[in-house]
Amino acid sequence: MPHMPRPITFLSDYGLRDEFVGVVHAVIATIAPEARVIDLSHGVPRQDVAAGARMLARSLPFAPAGVHLAVVDPEVGARRRAVALLTAEDERVLVGPDNGLLLPAAERFGGVAEAVEISASPWRLEPVSATFHGRDVFAPVAARLAAGEPLGEAGPPVDPDDLVRVELTRARVEACALVAKVVETDGFGNLALDARLRDLRGTDIRLGDAIAVRRDTRRAPGVFARTFADVARGGLLLYEDAGGSLAVAINGGDAAALLGAGRGDELRVERS
Repeated sequence: MPHMPRPITFLSDYGLRDEFVGVVHAVIATIAPEARVIDLSHGVPRQDVAAGARMLARSLPFAPAGVHLAVVDPEVGARRRAVALLTAEDERVLVGPDNGLLLPAAERFGGVAEAVEISASPWRLEPVSATFHGRDVFAPVAARLAAGEPLGEAGPPVDPDDLVRVELTRARVEACALVAKVVETDGFGNLALDARLRDLRGTDIRLGDAIAVRRDTRRAPGVFARTFADVARGGLLLYEDAGGSLAVAINGGDAAALLGAGRGDELRVERS
């Protein structure tokens, strides 16, 4: 019975204006035409490895086990390695640059059991572009692995302990208040923070409490709520989003505009 290709998920900062995403799909389809490709997102902020790492880590638990291609690669053409990683649990394979993008997702599945460098993989397309490794290195390797080729044939082994890690920011508690950075702003103006529910343990904020959110001199009152319907239309809320992060939003409005906040800005959330 012929081998059924594993699904491939694809995440990048390529955007959809140019042909880059389509060309990667085309390369995969040429090598593994029966492999299903699931586009997680191509809206990662340009060259923001940390944002891409967060997005990949929160998405993969909802994706079928397979090959997970991720490309956010500000050092393309430089000395960074290209790698493929096998996770300790679920036998997922992550393919992308060795710049920290892949490791938070791998850690959701027990960490890295095996790693290989694919920079000079025998499966890459020739000649290799200095600026489009997504097409020439990552896509053909991902397609071959999805088709059932062994990981060990993609390239030489790498010690998992030598893989590059990205430093993700974490919220802190100051005087019973949560101090957190905005890590993502979605299309609705909701502000995802580098905080989770456990980060509230050192504060005096409890579900249902009135709160205030400060950014510099701006201050907006709100509620720590479970969902948007728990506050009046136009009301601000702190809530746990679908990815498990704490976030600030306005029911029917734009929290980013109200607070003048965006990625990297620091917010202070305190009981009101």
